[in-house]
Amino acid sequence: MTRNVSALISLFSVLSFVLGPHAYAHDGSHPDLGASPVRAASHAPIGVMGDHRHKAGEWMVSYRYMQGGMDGLRQGTNDRDPAAVLQSGGNAYRILPSSMTMKMHMLGAMYAPTDDVTLTLMGSYLDKEMSHTTYAGMMGSAVAGEFTTHSRGWGDLRFGALVKLWEKDAHSFHGNLSLSIPTGSIKERDTVLMPNGQYASRRMPYGMQLGSGTWDPTVGVTYNGRSGQLSWGSQYLATFRSGRNDEGYSLGDRHAFTGWAAYSSEPWFSLSARLAAHTQQEISGRDRQISGPVPTADPGNYGGEQADLFLGTNLAGQRGLLRNHRLGLEVGLPVYQDANGLQLERDWSVVIGYQYAF
Repeated sequence: MTRNVSALISLFSVLSFVLGPHAYAHDGSHPDLGASPVRAASHAPIGVMGDHRHKAGEWMVSYRYMQGGMDGLRQGTNDRDPAAVLQSGGNAYRILPSSMTMKMHMLGAMYAPTDDVTLTLMGSYLDKEMSHTTYAGMMGSAVAGEFTTHSRGWGDLRFGALVKLWEKDAHSFHGNLSLSIPTGSIKERDTVLMPNGQYASRRMPYGMQLGSGTWDPTVGVTYNGRSGQLSWGSQYLATFRSGRNDEGYSLGDRHAFTGWAAYSSEPWFSLSARLAAHTQQEISGRDRQISGPVPTADPGNYGGEQADLFLGTNLAGQRGLLRNHRLGLEVGLPVYQDANGLQLERDWSVVIGYQYAF
């Protein structure tokens, strides 16, 4: 992982000491008289959004930092060697991506006008970096050079509602409804090294853009359950694209499912394991300004099926100024990937986040 991620994890460890067992008196009682413990496991792992509702009049603000890495090429369920791609692809590809890092800062707010409905708002700032190798001429494997492209800026804005469906004892279901507003740019450009050895300004491929360009509704359902020191939950979300954007394409519809379980030995601390899986269709249509002998310019090289395993922890402050402040950390690794066409292979991901309810 990068130096930035290591620094964040170190900071998380320090804050876990601050938020941890000192929140309790030496006799094990809660230090805020008349106040019940704040359960760390009452929220899902930090990588899950829209997992819980609030009581009428409550607010919650949140910040999440997400970072993911991709490395190497994959086609379907198989790794692909660049030399083999060049040989089998004829003259189709003379530029191949080698790695990608995506960083995302997510800011969120939740407000409950009633016990049955919680409103949500989420915005994100993205920082994407993709490295490439350019091969000289029209054929062969001679390397002309390497280059890296970047895109940075605000992504799409999403607002929605969590609606109570059913609740009894320690079990509950709620509906997830949201709409993504196309505020993120889909016209990002950078300089690329062409096979003839010249540098040129080009519109970057679809995966390097900051938004979808379409108004995208998401619908789903979330379940939460608890028994003693164990808690668990699951969530299904479906995102649909509302036609093609102004540049002539739409990202593929996406169906995602995740399930998790958490164990909490003390109210302030929990450990979790989560499995997340999704399927996404390839891009429909084409941006005529996204072109070139590179697989990321082909709409057919997007989407597929993916499953990831996450391990995480939640911490919840219990007293004084720390009460109702939460920290969460998740680290994920792919366990299955079936890519549409030729793509970069998912490598790892990490999410660290902060939440405060009042």
